Order: sequence, then C-alpha cells, then structure tokens
Amino acid sequence: MAVVQPIVDCPERTLLIACGALAREVVELIRVNAWRHLTVSCLPAAWHNTPEKIPGAVRERIQGAKDRYDHIYVLYGDCGTGGELDRVLREEGVERIEGPHCYAFYAGGKVFEALAEAEVGTFYLTDYLARHFDRLIIQGLGLDRHPELLELYFGNYKKLIFLAQTEDKDLQARAEQAARRLGLAYEYRFTGYGEMASFLENKVELPKEPASWLS
Repeated sequence: MAVVQPIVDCPERTLLIACGALAREVVELIRVNAWRHLTVSCLPAAWHNTPEKIPGAVRERIQGAKDRYDHIYVLYGDCGTGGELDRVLREEGVERIEGPHCYAFYAGGKVFEALAEAEVGTFYLTDYLARHFDRLIIQGLGLDRHPELLELYFGNYKKLIFLAQTEDKDLQARAEQAARRLGLAYEYRFTGYGEMASFLENKVELPKEPASWLS
C-alpha cells in the first residue's frame, strides 16, 4: 500500500520499499526535501515478529514495480531474515540501506557498534517503538497476560537506550517509563534520521524547484 504518491510526473521516478516502522520518518524526509518524484510503499511493521515473510513480500513489490519506476531502493535492515533479504535483492538487482536493523542506521554504524560493545545486554527503542511499546512489546510478547515471562525475555538485559528521531518530550517520558517497566537502566540519545537521511540524499535525484505544497 503506497503511503506517499508523487505530486507530478518526473522522468526519474523512484520507489522506496520500506518497513512500516520507518513510514513516519520517510514521509517527513520526503516532505522537507520536496522529493516530489518519490513513492514509498511500506510493508507491515509487525512482520518483525515473523521476518520470514519479509523477503518474499519485498520481491513481490519489486517485481510489481520494475516496469513503472526508474529506480527502486529498499529501506530495511536484515531484520532477522538471516541474509535471505539480501539474497533476494541480489537476484533482483536492487540496493538497500546498509545495516542489520534500523537501530544501526539511525545511530550510525560505528556508533551502534560502540554502544553494543559497551553493553551487550541493551534493549533499544526508536520513536516508533516508544510510541507503540505497549502494543508491540507488552501485548506482543504476552507480558500483559503472563508477567512471569518478563524475566525470561529480559533477564539478561541491563539497559534500555532510546534512539530518538525527534525531540519529543512525550516519547521520552514513554521510553523512560518503558525502561522502568522492564527493570532496566535508561539512556537517551538523539539520533535524528541518521544514515537513512544520508542514504536517501545520496540516492535520490533532487527536484530542480521546491514543491509548491511545501510550506
């Protein structure tokens, strides 16, 4: 399902196939940069719990779009597909953003490696996960029904780091509450859009004039 449709025809039409967890951020980058020739098509964010669905669905989107777009890029990490997504993309001749998951390309690859090395037992939140923590983590893992599972899932974690894309006080409060609920130390880091922004800036052909709808 397309989230954003290009406003005008453009000789270099580009499709971004993205995880639904990135939709808000991708749409904002398109808006502020007036990338009128981009279309973004998102797959369900909930598929992170069933990553085996991702490669085939991405292939289907690519094959359905090749005749209609000049360029196709994928905004997904490996996301638990065990290299299967990269195999599909090699076969289809499509490039994705580098990184194993969105935490890495939001924080930046080197920064994330340093964070992971400093504390292996770290649980990460993004804006999306902070916003939907109860639905995705508490309800999704069944902790609302079986609180005794908390130790099983999070017993080896020590810290929660909120990698924030926006400076949102409400989301910061939610993330800190999530850390308390999981019994973890809390750390806040503002990342902005990180390497996702630079990836798109390097790949996207910029319009020559600002979009008339951009305030």
